[in-house]
Amino acid sequence: MAKIKQVGESNDGFHSSNVLKDDVMRHIRFTMGRDPEKPNQHACFMGLAHSVRDRLMDRWIRTQRSQYDTLAKRVYFLSLEFLPGRFLMNYLISLKMEDEARCVVEEMGFDLDELEDQEWDAGLGNGGLGRLASCYMDSMACLDLPGYGYGIRYDYGIFHQTIENGWQKERADNWTRKETPWEIRRGEYLIPVRFYGRTETYADAAGRQCYRWLDGEVVMAMACDILVPGYGDDFVTNMRLWRARSSREFNLDEFNQGDYIGAVEAKVLSENISGVLYPSDELEQGRELRLKQQYFFVAATLSDIFRRFKKLNRNFSELSDFVAIQLNDTHPSIAIPELMRLLMDEEGLKWSMAWPICEKTFAYTNHTVLPEALETWPVDLVSRLLPRHMDIIFEINRRFMDRVNGNSDKTNDLASRVSLITEDIQKRVRMAHLAIVGSHTVNGVAELHSNILKEDLFKDFDLLFPGRLTNVTNGITPRRWLAQANPTLAQLINDTIGPDWITDLNQLKRLEPMADDPGFCRKWAKTKRDNKKRLARYILRKIGLSVDPDTLFSVQVKRIHEYKRQLLNVLHVITLYHRILANPSAPVVPRTVIFAGKAAPAYHQAKLIIKLINEVAMKTNNDAEIQGKLRVVFLPNYCVSQAEKIIPAADLSEQISTAGMEASGTGNMKMSLNGALTIGTLDGANIEIMEEVGKENMFIFGLTTKQVTTMRENGYNPRTYYDSDAELRLALDSISRGDFSTEDPYLFSPIIESLLLRGDYYMLLADYRAYVSAQEEVDRLFVDQKEWTKKSILNTARMGKFSSDRSVMEYADNIWGLKPLPSVKDGK
Repeated sequence: MAKIKQVGESNDGFHSSNVLKDDVMRHIRFTMGRDPEKPNQHACFMGLAHSVRDRLMDRWIRTQRSQYDTLAKRVYFLSLEFLPGRFLMNYLISLKMEDEARCVVEEMGFDLDELEDQEWDAGLGNGGLGRLASCYMDSMACLDLPGYGYGIRYDYGIFHQTIENGWQKERADNWTRKETPWEIRRGEYLIPVRFYGRTETYADAAGRQCYRWLDGEVVMAMACDILVPGYGDDFVTNMRLWRARSSREFNLDEFNQGDYIGAVEAKVLSENISGVLYPSDELEQGRELRLKQQYFFVAATLSDIFRRFKKLNRNFSELSDFVAIQLNDTHPSIAIPELMRLLMDEEGLKWSMAWPICEKTFAYTNHTVLPEALETWPVDLVSRLLPRHMDIIFEINRRFMDRVNGNSDKTNDLASRVSLITEDIQKRVRMAHLAIVGSHTVNGVAELHSNILKEDLFKDFDLLFPGRLTNVTNGITPRRWLAQANPTLAQLINDTIGPDWITDLNQLKRLEPMADDPGFCRKWAKTKRDNKKRLARYILRKIGLSVDPDTLFSVQVKRIHEYKRQLLNVLHVITLYHRILANPSAPVVPRTVIFAGKAAPAYHQAKLIIKLINEVAMKTNNDAEIQGKLRVVFLPNYCVSQAEKIIPAADLSEQISTAGMEASGTGNMKMSLNGALTIGTLDGANIEIMEEVGKENMFIFGLTTKQVTTMRENGYNPRTYYDSDAELRLALDSISRGDFSTEDPYLFSPIIESLLLRGDYYMLLADYRAYVSAQEEVDRLFVDQKEWTKKSILNTARMGKFSSDRSVMEYADNIWGLKPLPSVKDGK
């Protein structure tokens, strides 16, 4: 593709800082309505942001033309959440404009890093699921793969976490209160989405029985686009996020009669759909709103897909030749009956034609092995909210049961195990089963996870659909998680092996010989210490606590959940505390233990664990005998921009979930990529990381998945570990007697009861001693900084497999049937 002069390029085709500065000043004047001679930080940020967006828009338009010109097959990545973080620096790095932008803002009297803090993290996701989706969008763009991300444009995200008296408090995450410059609102492009109503049958001209969905309530979906650029080339795609708008803006009659609230009530209720990510499902209204959200974005997305497909003037039998739809977890599974409804009710296809199209179009990624995390919806709720879809689900299930019963021994309970509908007192729709039956491929996200799906969780489906279940191990984008998050380390790597690793992470392998180079090791260690100093300044600014960058930084940052076992980490901290108190003069390896993560608002046990972490921190950080030996930090409101500060500074990566419960994890990859050593169980992607970096460069401990299963089957008794381990008993007793809760000595009783009286389901006590012993190995190695630094380098050097570029190409080659756009590549 011939290179077209970009907005903001000089006549020789290259960016000019004078042109960029002129563009920034123009946007400050005409877009922001401010005096460009006296801009404040926010005005300068917005002027720069709009200037960057101009350049992206030009590339995006040319990318769209190329996709239509080549009749390219496209993938539509459906995810209820994305977690992109901040955009400005990511865009500048992708466009290779960072140095130019720094010069321009410095000339205007500002610092680019400080300017970046004007941007709030986009409140479009929560944890690993959303961050993975954003990594995959980045890789799609970098690989020039035609495709889009689809989700919801939330007004408030999940929540803004504060810590008050040690407790998590949730506040509205009003991430757009200053307006975001990155969002392109397509206000002229609204799609009607129906809820409730009724299904009606009628006969068409040929006398065939047909169905239509009537009445009910209609909400409008407005498209909001956020651009996603490739790295250093002309390819730019986008996320299309849907925002709910009311089809009834204002009832003037009610207003004139004095019912001021009623006049806008319908508008407010309709637009709540895109208000908050994961509304609480403790109440019936919250559960209904969650299902509404899922159907809302699915219906709007499929309407958009059909709009594009119809431009090709092709028969719907060819849909899967031009469209691949990836369901990122079960949340978008309602797309399967929606596609069937569109094909049959709107386009007039028979079931026998529509169902094969459906199966060939969808693929489903499972992200959990926890049965309770697999979504189910009450049949009566689905029937009331989406009556036509419930009819279709029943018919899918009837046909599926006919197949199952025709190919199995009717005396066993296979049919009930795999049915899309549970036969409990309250019948429920199993959304994971719907996704499996309606997709051509189902993948897990790590080898262990996929094996568990095949051999345990979905083993019946693996027998019914041989070859349908497969694996694609997760990955992370090196552009965000090394080039952007750790610029000093990235520069050291560039100076040593060149910059090709940014788009080919396997190039890091060339660093291996440098692990024995004393000069390089000194530079590596200095880079790590500089990052620790930066994090120490951030911690002091954020929570007023000073930490020593020369201590070992042990980091566990992730969603707070019992299976992730932040509590096991706390028990080790309490053990260290007791050891220091018992022998203050004994030599210790000084340690700073850093926690961060959010607990779901209704997850009371997880919130209690946060409280315990903060109480242990209060006790240890204020004990004079502990000073300089042990610090405990809980950083509030964990998010992408905070992770970018924490991860480069980590010495030790805590990946300690119960074996068999973490599907993959990507925090483990991010910290290893940045030179942290992992202490972890043989769970999720830890196993594959160990295979790549070497067991000798990690600290592996604890039960295996098989041992966990066997121990449960044989009757696990946590009390035996409590009785036989004096340090464990002391740690638990100190919590139980109120050493860390002086105001209410029984505050943490639910935690103790879960461990000793309710079976310790996540097997903390069984793994405690092995974990403590592994931590002692950590201390011994950390004293030998030469050997520690060598292992740190080898961790980074051997992380090539875990690029999201590799993951996405596996999807493209093996699942989507997608090829990069050659015309865009020609324009590089």
